Amino acid sequence: MDWILVTNDDGVDAPGLPHLIEAMGSVAPVRTVVPDRERSWIGKAITRFDPIDVVEVERNGFAVHAATGYPADCAQLGIHTLFDSPPALVVSGINLGYNHGAAYLQSSGTVGAALEAAIAGVPAIAASTGTLDRPWREWREWAETPDSAHMWRRLAGLTATLAGRVMGEMAPGALLSLNIPDDADENTERRFTTVAPVGYDALFAESGPGVFTHDFHGTLRNEGPLEGTDVAAAADGVVSITPLRGTHDTVIDPPIRDLLFDG
Repeated sequence: MDWILVTNDDGVDAPGLPHLIEAMGSVAPVRTVVPDRERSWIGKAITRFDPIDVVEVERNGFAVHAATGYPADCAQLGIHTLFDSPPALVVSGINLGYNHGAAYLQSSGTVGAALEAAIAGVPAIAASTGTLDRPWREWREWAETPDSAHMWRRLAGLTATLAGRVMGEMAPGALLSLNIPDDADENTERRFTTVAPVGYDALFAESGPGVFTHDFHGTLRNEGPLEGTDVAAAADGVVSITPLRGTHDTVIDPPIRDLLFDG
């Protein structure tokens, strides 16, 4: 039986998780393994010495395996250990905030979980969303409230549509990054992109004597042209589809690739 592993880095209580599980269930059976708390900015860290506890909990009527480890641990457990067969596809996300540009991609736990899947030879999709219309802090606070449910439901449906079109067609170990505007729907333009060559500035501010906290700054610093990149696509308000392992032609055969842009 082909099935889909859903994971994330925003944890078992991520506001979009139940909507993604439900939407992906229209494509294939779903099993879910996620961190038991938020594990953002952890990249592809793997737990080396500490034991990982896994418990099955329920969220909005869906069974979810919550693990004390990192996102990549969750992918590892879901692919190799917890179930009797590996998944046909891993979908990681939908992350609260864009994961675009080289700097953020290399820090992202969402991408880290998908990369762990790809290393195991399982095709994977890392999905993220962001906004250009509201200040980051304000938007994040709203996106974590019940008032945002309609957004998460719509984005989950679009993610499931795209995943359903490529499931079974992606090369083993292929990895796609989706960055989806928060107002996107089935009619929003989709664009194949490359990873933007960007860095970021200071992330920490002093909050007390000798104490520094992440303050959500770290403005992107361009290190090369942005034309054709995931960052440029976000600025244009379109859905970016970025191959992270493989190329435009090898991740998905051209006829299948074209399905990503129909309807």
